[in-house]
Amino acid sequence: MKRQKRDRMDRAFSKGFQAGVGGRSKDNCPYSNLDSRSQWLGGWREGVDGRIKGLLFNK
Repeated sequence: MKRQKRDRMDRAFSKGFQAGVGGRSKDNCPYSNLDSRSQWLGGWREGVDGRIKGLLFNK
């Protein structure tokens, strides 16, 4: 049985989260579609937030 690809919106969110955790700029968003772009930016925001909170707790 073939595995289904993840939902495109979930993938955009995940890629944005990875970019946020990695410290990349939100200007590097690769999506031009409004829905995908908003999902990517939401993931980016959560990734940046998690990175900042992780840095604060590690000190």
